[in-house]
Amino acid sequence: MRVTTPDGVGVVAQDWTAPADRRGRQDILFLHGYSQSHSCWQHQLEGPLSREFRLVTYDLRGHGDSDKPDDPAYYQDARRWADELHAVITALDLHRPVIVAWSYAGRNLMDYLSAYGESALGGIVLAGASTSTAPERLGPDAQWLRKMADADPAVATAATRAMLKACFAHPLPEVEFEALLATNQRVPAQIRGYLRGRVSPDYGPVLRALQRPALVIHGEQDTINLPAMAHYSASQLRDAELQLYAGVAHVPFAEAPARFDADMADFIGRRIRG
Repeated sequence: MRVTTPDGVGVVAQDWTAPADRRGRQDILFLHGYSQSHSCWQHQLEGPLSREFRLVTYDLRGHGDSDKPDDPAYYQDARRWADELHAVITALDLHRPVIVAWSYAGRNLMDYLSAYGESALGGIVLAGASTSTAPERLGPDAQWLRKMADADPAVATAATRAMLKACFAHPLPEVEFEALLATNQRVPAQIRGYLRGRVSPDYGPVLRALQRPALVIHGEQDTINLPAMAHYSASQLRDAELQLYAGVAHVPFAEAPARFDADMADFIGRRIRG
């Protein structure tokens, strides 16, 4: 469905559970990362989580099938990101959802919590998520995110390929890699630049204020957001569980989907439903 945000941007959301099957299920809302789309969650949408929970995704502004206004103001104001997430939660009538934020979307979730608090949420899951821009928590392959915004298409494409390779500890089959590249290419380079150009506040107070249960999942071989990012997030949160995945880089839900889904289901069963 199409959701219109308070600033007039249309974002496209997807509800993967039939209305007749939603009763009694915990709502989960997945937020994708920089230059990606809802399709990155395919393993979860087709896996065991889909049989137990109500799964919802959406394309962030500037991404996928959502509107792509060519004005930095739409991407560099924290309140707009907060209002966007709130609009999706409201429009889809999500009841105390668990928000799963990957990579860049960690900042969007922090923006929401800063503006709206946690009262509407059941809990959060940070998957390789950014909650700080401190240099010591960013890896060497974070450099590609800036170069992906280059005005020269050849430079931007080469950087996108390098970033995607860095996302995975083990190379993807070529057909999967090219499909991921095509998804990334749907985000105009100038919008990537707007996303990179925004200045995020210190999210430490937001993390420390959160009382809802939190699960932090991070790949030990992540060279975009270093494992130090996960340790920071977990150390600031009052009620966090930390899971580090050996042999996994920046995309734990795609590189180790069976473990990720099992950890998610266990966390929700013990901490949200229980």
